[in-house]
Amino acid sequence: MQALQDAVSSLAEELDVPGVAVAVLHDGDEQHAFHGVTSVTNPLAVDERTLFLCGSTTKTFTATAIVRLAEQGLVDLDAPVRTYVPEFRVSDAEASATATVTQILNHTSGWDGDFFKDTGSGDDALERYVAAMATLQQVTPPGEAVSYNNSAFAVAGRVVEKVTGKVYEDALSELVLEPLELRDSFFFPRDIMTRRFAVDHQRLQDGGTNVLPYGFPRATNCVGGIATTTHDLISWARFHLDATGLVAEMQRPTVEVPGWSSGDGVGLSWLLGDVAEQPVVGHGGATFGQLSLFKMVPARGFALVSFTNAAPVGNTFNRRITEWAWSELLGAPIEEPQTTSRDDVTEYCGRYETVANIADVTPHDGGFSAHIVDRPEVLEELGLEVEEEPPVECGFTVDRDRFVAVVPPYKGSSGFFVRDDADRVTAMNILGRHFVRTG
Repeated sequence: MQALQDAVSSLAEELDVPGVAVAVLHDGDEQHAFHGVTSVTNPLAVDERTLFLCGSTTKTFTATAIVRLAEQGLVDLDAPVRTYVPEFRVSDAEASATATVTQILNHTSGWDGDFFKDTGSGDDALERYVAAMATLQQVTPPGEAVSYNNSAFAVAGRVVEKVTGKVYEDALSELVLEPLELRDSFFFPRDIMTRRFAVDHQRLQDGGTNVLPYGFPRATNCVGGIATTTHDLISWARFHLDATGLVAEMQRPTVEVPGWSSGDGVGLSWLLGDVAEQPVVGHGGATFGQLSLFKMVPARGFALVSFTNAAPVGNTFNRRITEWAWSELLGAPIEEPQTTSRDDVTEYCGRYETVANIADVTPHDGGFSAHIVDRPEVLEELGLEVEEEPPVECGFTVDRDRFVAVVPPYKGSSGFFVRDDADRVTAMNILGRHFVRTG
């Protein structure tokens, strides 16, 4: 499809993204387009065999492995996590005892989600990571609220290990990768480095580009560690578009969350919503320098996969290639986000925090600006030095406490403020995370 290649190349050059790979499944046919290089310092042309980190789209693989175990009668999705990982605990005793398998798969477990810790590269890495979660604070009771939760999927990976008696990567391969013949999907650097692979880049505000360290610690493989190709992800889309039984049930909403950045509901790992009145099942992923997108429109048998190897401009590329695909292929143009101006936003202003980030909210142009920074200790744990991104500028929608980002790179990302019984603003859900108001 020359139109796809033209759109991909034009956008990549306009946004100065070093390398991209995009694929669509449409009317039963798949088309792939590639542009640029794997690395600005050691460049190889991006091609159909180039591996990109798909980041958190990996969560859909982990969830599918658990659902396949459920189909075998080995896992009860409504059972407490401790049924399979008896030693599991976070700081809240009740949450430790009652959080269910479904709640770790639909982002409602409620404990601090962005917990990053390097527990080594041994086969016990995931076991040690989950043990270290014992200090995590409970933000909301299990099942009460949706907040994107990386650490919950580490627990999901540990469930897979305990039930199968195998390390996560081997179990995932036997349950998912091998049966679906996904032969170009890997976890370990020893496998990845023998192939052509994209590296992480960060675009600096002065126009320069940094190459960042590759990947995350082993314990987070089940959270976001798969390196794969557009061909394997299109095969992944075909599998889920044609799914039956419990795997098909993964796409049914388990919780509704209107105004959330990733959709209006969550299935079992799948993020659910409408884009230009097209019901979408999808995910996406991010490392510090690779940003990916994965969307399916089941009613149309359609899928879109996009890999980019530069932050934050990769977000803009993914948004705009989605706009192109929806308009040119689905005939459903995506409208610009609509916002309203407010004279006084004082009640929303202040500091909000998660275990990994701090957000300061200040008034801006009838809306507000959220300056979000990574905690230094998180970057130190991951061995990274990254430049702060510009503030997320947001405008309010017609709904009282809902908002939407109005400028790149997060343009179109929605969120909402949370109030207590006394009508006081106590939290902010932005970029999918529940930030507690602290000042």
